[in-house]
Amino acid sequence: MTNERRVLVHRDQTALAGAVAARFVTKMVDILDGEDNAHVMLTGGTMGAAVLAAIQESPARDSIDWARVHFWWGDERWVTKMDPDRNDRQARAALLDYIDVPPENIHSFPASDEIVDLDEAAAAYSAELAAYASPGRNIPRFDIAFLGVGPDGHVASLFPHHSEIETSAIGALAVRDSPKPPSNRLTLSLATINSAERVWLVLAGVDKASALGLTLAGVSVNEVPAAGVQGRKRTVFFVDQEAAAEVPETLITPNY
Repeated sequence: MTNERRVLVHRDQTALAGAVAARFVTKMVDILDGEDNAHVMLTGGTMGAAVLAAIQESPARDSIDWARVHFWWGDERWVTKMDPDRNDRQARAALLDYIDVPPENIHSFPASDEIVDLDEAAAAYSAELAAYASPGRNIPRFDIAFLGVGPDGHVASLFPHHSEIETSAIGALAVRDSPKPPSNRLTLSLATINSAERVWLVLAGVDKASALGLTLAGVSVNEVPAAGVQGRKRTVFFVDQEAAAEVPETLITPNY
């Protein structure tokens, strides 16, 4: 594990989404050149959807053999299957409906009208993760994990001062009393997120500047969950200039 962290700053949100999309396409082609398949963890939110839309619009989109890519989610709102607020609905509209990915490669969290008990839904997703696990593990080898970061520093549905951020469990967790609606959610644990080879956090806007600054300063994970995120090979913060307002120059990758 190299524990490498990088901060890459882009002019604005459009440039940010385009740069992350271009890097994703290039990296996925490289990964699939050496592996039979790839597993990608998706995130929701404005920038998560913007990156997926930029991938869809990329002229190099179909250089990826999508039949060998599996998609998972870092978290999901506990709502009905067709609710437009679901992260998987937004991902389908932005990218997944446009590419030749087999339906069985899209691993959505259970919806509230599919499994009525929140804990059972978390257990079901953990079981699905285990079914695609790498040898000797109980989760897949995540090649890239996308994350957004909230103004409060939360990632996925791991919120400050909530017990879910403290668990060392591997797999999916039930979340209740979320400070953001809806109050019930499903999320992957921090240990599961940190199992990814590469974690890419995508942040934009002045309201994310404080959270990013605190994350890079290494504050308590309980205070700012994003501070506990660390990919096995590297962790990259892709940000726009507004979000980078409180990042020391020494932490920004130069000449990017």
